[in-house]
Amino acid sequence: MPETRRIIALAVVALALSVMTTLGQLPIPVQGQRSGQGQQQVQAGQRGQQQTPPQDPPPVVSAIATASAEITGHGKFFETLMELKPGDDLAHFNYVTKEYFVSGMAIGQPFKTRIVIRKPVDDSKFSGLVLAESMHPSGNPWMFHFTHTYSMTEGHIGLEIMTTTPQGLIEFNQERYKDLSIAAGQANEIIAQVGALIKSKRQDNPLAGVAVRKMILTGSSASAGVVVNYLPSHMVLRLADMRPIYDGFMPTSNGANLRMVDVPMIQVPTMRETMNGATTRVDGDTSGNQFRVYEFAGMAHIDSRDAAAYYPDPCKQPISRFPMAAYMSVALHHLWQWIDKGTVPPRADRIYMDYNTDGDGSLMALDEFGNVKGGIRNPYVDVPTKKIGVPNSGAEPPIKNPHPFIAARGEAAQNQLCNLANYELALSPAQLKKLYKDKKEYQAKVQQRYDELMKQGWALPVYRSVILRDAAQVNF
Repeated sequence: MPETRRIIALAVVALALSVMTTLGQLPIPVQGQRSGQGQQQVQAGQRGQQQTPPQDPPPVVSAIATASAEITGHGKFFETLMELKPGDDLAHFNYVTKEYFVSGMAIGQPFKTRIVIRKPVDDSKFSGLVLAESMHPSGNPWMFHFTHTYSMTEGHIGLEIMTTTPQGLIEFNQERYKDLSIAAGQANEIIAQVGALIKSKRQDNPLAGVAVRKMILTGSSASAGVVVNYLPSHMVLRLADMRPIYDGFMPTSNGANLRMVDVPMIQVPTMRETMNGATTRVDGDTSGNQFRVYEFAGMAHIDSRDAAAYYPDPCKQPISRFPMAAYMSVALHHLWQWIDKGTVPPRADRIYMDYNTDGDGSLMALDEFGNVKGGIRNPYVDVPTKKIGVPNSGAEPPIKNPHPFIAARGEAAQNQLCNLANYELALSPAQLKKLYKDKKEYQAKVQQRYDELMKQGWALPVYRSVILRDAAQVNF
């Protein structure tokens, strides 16, 4: 192994010890494994702004993974994308899913993994932008899931890279997946080699027939931890012309203090990370420090509106149906504009902290209706009919008819999913009367506020009908 590779490995190990990441779901169940085993748990790092960029080893040209032809045989494909609602799924947007095996050498050992590409059927509809992410241990490509409506409307491609043990896939379909093999410590080189393949002109590039302009690496919770762990390698492993393999990064549901890199990065801590003390690193616009932190008021660590595992509601308090997708997509849109068009995104207030639990039980500053102050605003907190709180907890006793995802993993899955979610409590009739004359006035205020936020860059037109439909369903 070249000396630079040894330095990379040491840097990644050191960083992994200080990165904060919390799993969004339990891992894919495998035979002989209890719920909760095999989870990567990394402790929170020290809070505080990173003042100067770290000293990195000299850059080297990354190896490039070798890809198979599309995998179509040997039984059923292991679908990781949690089911989407009819009319808002891949078929509706005329998207297809394609699977490939990729192989190479990482940390001196061979690997063979799989990638999944979700793309328009018609290549002419491709935007030129690729959203890459490591498959979450639970099996879901959460960032594509969160932003699927926006991403498919725009024609972006989703690239899912498996960087953890393939044991769950092998047990699902041994004939199809028996040759997959990933060793500990190979993730960073796999990510680099797959990214280099996607940007190459090689014939085995699964996207050889389309023009890839830009590609980002993103992730949520545990897969955000993969992004954070990759950052030192990003500064070393490069394309043949020494340009970056990935043009930007977006770790979400993550509150760690992130190191500086040479491409734009937007970090999205949620209310869960904020209540536990999220990053204090300030935004930057200089070369080597193009950085934003976007904290959305009302956003939970995990999507409990569109994720099927939250139906029926398995939690103690009514689960929040806040549209995480609508606001995670705002952050993604700003990152795409930044790296593709050079449009510098706006800065935003963080969620306000009063560090006083007296009266409201929260370290975050709450308004008179129990919603957080500060952060990026939206009609759910500015034109409220509910209090959105954090955290929730599992129902006691557990519900008897949970979603199959929970049923396969047991009570631990219910408790973890609920703990990562928010709850919502309806405001009292007296509070609603104080705010609105009637339902018609409420709906008008929601529409006015959403349109204001669109002009400010904090809301997207593609989700306007979703927010107005929610308002129409509120009863006084």
